[in-house]
Amino acid sequence: MMRVLIVANHNTGSYTPFIIEQVKAIHQLGIEIDYFGVHGKGIMGYLSNRNALKAKIRDYHPDLIHAHYGLSGLLANLQRSVPVVTTYHGSDIHALGKNLFFSKAAMWLSAYNIFVSDKLQIQSGYHKSKQRVIPCGVDTAAIYPIDRVEARKLLGWDVDGKYVLFAGAFNNEVKNSSLAKAAMALLPNAQLVEMRGFNREQVNQVMNAADCLLMTSHREGSPQVIKEAMVCGTPIVSVNVGDVKEVLSGVTGCYITSYNAHAIVENLQKAFSFTGKTNGRQRISELGLSNESIAKEILNVYKSVVKR
Repeated sequence: MMRVLIVANHNTGSYTPFIIEQVKAIHQLGIEIDYFGVHGKGIMGYLSNRNALKAKIRDYHPDLIHAHYGLSGLLANLQRSVPVVTTYHGSDIHALGKNLFFSKAAMWLSAYNIFVSDKLQIQSGYHKSKQRVIPCGVDTAAIYPIDRVEARKLLGWDVDGKYVLFAGAFNNEVKNSSLAKAAMALLPNAQLVEMRGFNREQVNQVMNAADCLLMTSHREGSPQVIKEAMVCGTPIVSVNVGDVKEVLSGVTGCYITSYNAHAIVENLQKAFSFTGKTNGRQRISELGLSNESIAKEILNVYKSVVKR
């Protein structure tokens, strides 16, 4: 049985949900998996984990390391006995200065590189053969459609209210909450809900309870929140960022908008008037973006690296 060691940030005491869900799907394909959690920030914080990672490798004897984000990829490549696959999710490529430099170093050292969108791969400037684009999938067992009224009752929301779910935390500058708030100020009867502090069950509830999801980010790779809202059948209003426009192509009740508060309001009003669920779940299926489908693609990468 192939053994894979996942290397990812663990500063908050847990791994990012989409990494955990992806790993679970890969494990179900017969791969033995363990984690190494990185603690620390910046290049020096990551490098301080080098000895502990080497000890983990000696103890676990993995056939391959799968690192998530550029700094984790660089850390994982500071040993050369086990091949490394690195996935780049967006902030590691969009980052300015040293972090981008370190991500590019990880690309050259890694046995294989995965980018979550075409735009991200192009922006990385990396054009060697040992790479491909594989978006993160959606755990359709954890995220699924439920009735809007039912979801609102579970959350204690006003059944007749207007709720816009903001695609991120307000204090994350990249998410550009100031623009979202400026637009919402023109809709005094609607409430903007911050996507923060929810467990996975609650995420599913707020996705289904909201009238629509709003994304105003300056930068994104392949935003997971968009795909999750699609699975729930929730209308979406988003700026043209990352791969959002491509993923939403043909999805009813979803609108691409400019970085203008008045334009955002016009599209939010369209979303408010949309009744029922969107066909986003069908679109996710057509694109092969379930975790089960994505896990099979990643497994093929693993096999090609281990074979070499």
